[in-house]
Amino acid sequence: MIPAEPLELLLVEDNPEDLELTLRALRKAKIANQIQVARDGAEALDFVFCEGAYAGRRPDFPKVILLDLKLPKVDGLEVLQRLKGDPRTRTIPVVMLTSSKEQSDLVKSYELGVNSYIVKPVNFEQFAAAVQELGFYWLLLNQISAPSPLP
Repeated sequence: MIPAEPLELLLVEDNPEDLELTLRALRKAKIANQIQVARDGAEALDFVFCEGAYAGRRPDFPKVILLDLKLPKVDGLEVLQRLKGDPRTRTIPVVMLTSSKEQSDLVKSYELGVNSYIVKPVNFEQFAAAVQELGFYWLLLNQISAPSPLP
């Protein structure tokens, strides 16, 4: 799918329930436009770097990436490391949206350059409020530097 308008958000989530809750919360906040979903880390990297199944897609970086930590194929820390290690994508804000409260995951995420680390609340209303605040801040308030285009 090639969006008609600039991509706003890349949501990387493998858990179908968490994915649906996040999408519902974004819709409730009226920020559900121009979202691309990746269900594992490999798909996220292919999408961002226009590789694999996304090789023919128009290069268009999201304004923000919501990234789960525990993902199949390529975990969130590896995705983060690749994004922040590439000069073309290092300025894309990445928010770790995870259920992990492990201090080691938090520390490693910040060492790799994550912009924010949010632990998913268990209660849907709290979760919806957190996602709404995330969307409002990262998509409407935050000013970003345009990433370098892909070749």
